Amino acid sequence: MFRSLTAPVPVLRLEGLALLGIGIYAFTLADVSWWWFALFLLVPDVSMIGYLQDPGLGATIYNIGHSMLGPVLLFAWSWAGGPDVAFATGAIWLSHIGMDRMFGYGLKYGDDFTHTHLGTIGLSD
Repeated sequence: MFRSLTAPVPVLRLEGLALLGIGIYAFTLADVSWWWFALFLLVPDVSMIGYLQDPGLGATIYNIGHSMLGPVLLFAWSWAGGPDVAFATGAIWLSHIGMDRMFGYGLKYGDDFTHTHLGTIGLSD
């Protein structure tokens, strides 16, 4: 029953699902319209633009846009007295990262877009 949890990728995907849930819940705490969530959920994927130049540059920019550091800094700013929109943006960003990781889109290696810390995109675990 728990055999699949001995492999790291399914566990990491479950963590992604948890991050998505936490992000959505956090967004409910912000005093911001749900239109913000719908409008900005896919914005971090703009970071793929670097792949037009080079896989190494693409991976670097993508990883910056899909690192937990961004949402954490926004949450910290909000908790330190920053605007409510900082908290909402952090929640949306966290939700996006969780959604990507749940579907297997992990942080990228510099050789190819499909080579991630969750394995190779397009291949079964």
